[in-house]
Amino acid sequence: MFNVGCFLLVFLFSLSLSAQDWPQILGPNRDGIYHGSALATTWPKEGPNVLWQKNVGSGFAGPSVRDGKLILFHRLQNEEIIDCLNSTNGTPVWQFKYATAYVDGFGFDNGPRAVPTIASNTVVTLGADGILTAVNFKDGAKLWQINTRKDFGADIGFFGFACSPLVEGSTVIVNIGGENGAGIVAFDLTTGKVKWKSTTHEASYSSPAIATVNGQRLAFVFHRAGLAALNTTDGKVLFDYPWRARENASVNGATPLIIGNRIFISASYDTGASLLELTGDKPNVIWSNDDSMSNQYATSVHTNGFLYGLHGRHDFAGGTELRCIELATGKIRWSKPSLSGSNVLLAGNQLLVLTEHGELLSVAAMPHEFKLLNRAQILGSKLRNYPALANGIFYARDTKKIVAVSLQ
Repeated sequence: MFNVGCFLLVFLFSLSLSAQDWPQILGPNRDGIYHGSALATTWPKEGPNVLWQKNVGSGFAGPSVRDGKLILFHRLQNEEIIDCLNSTNGTPVWQFKYATAYVDGFGFDNGPRAVPTIASNTVVTLGADGILTAVNFKDGAKLWQINTRKDFGADIGFFGFACSPLVEGSTVIVNIGGENGAGIVAFDLTTGKVKWKSTTHEASYSSPAIATVNGQRLAFVFHRAGLAALNTTDGKVLFDYPWRARENASVNGATPLIIGNRIFISASYDTGASLLELTGDKPNVIWSNDDSMSNQYATSVHTNGFLYGLHGRHDFAGGTELRCIELATGKIRWSKPSLSGSNVLLAGNQLLVLTEHGELLSVAAMPHEFKLLNRAQILGSKLRNYPALANGIFYARDTKKIVAVSLQ
């Protein structure tokens, strides 16, 4: 006899597991928030348990995790490699690789920058030299590949391509910065064929976000010159809000945060932050300044009306400081200087801050004071990679290795 109760239990359990995955940059909703089971509030004296670790190649691309598999995008010698590993123990599942000749013009890392995106049964990556690739999530078989520099005249920029592809249904949206109206391009997820092209702006180092605002499904792309909101079906621009530094040697790096009908954007280089409210087809500025929050590339997180993020320049003496500000006003509630943070995630009432020196901090997500809960050294230095948090396991990498750390 068919057991309805058992079926519902299995169904709900599968939903719970999927909710704990981290299939793209900044998690399921691209907002840096973990929706899985509660994490431990205290760690052992020697630090949380390292489940496994593995040597990796070069690159600033963080991992993605879904259905017990971890996708690692890195470079070894003259090849960009998409590795699929068992997320529980790090054993190899499959590998796809292709040749690359990218050389960073400033002498930094030559590996890929963009976090892989897992959607449907497909993994989509964008290499440092602009190679857009789609492979089968099950076995790594190649589905299609596009050279965006050759096909769209896309410019390599300061530090190569860094946009993590955004997948909406059967559409892949990428901030390419190409010529002839190919600033933002949408591709068919199955075939790679172009669905639409939009804007003439150069690419940024930010990855797009997506949300339904005022009944409209919109992609929010923080390009080189500002924030564009586009219809995901045809690429029609709803609005294009100018926002960039006056100096040329600058980037927009953080992903836009969509909170209801409000959009928060931030950049460094004497630029700051702006909170917009979308009413109708035009954004109204709620507040805008260079004093509250200046995200160079690490995206802030939001909870209960407050933003927590890394303020300042990672490449300046003293590094960044962790801040809490009021979303509605931009008022600074507290600030912890000299943190040298690399990225920040939110898990329940905890902020997980990964520093550039490989230290993982657990900080209470509360607006009235900075309270450090735990700290542990889990990696080496020179971190710029986005971490992932799936099923209670924190995945992060530096220039030499990736680690899986249990926070359960």
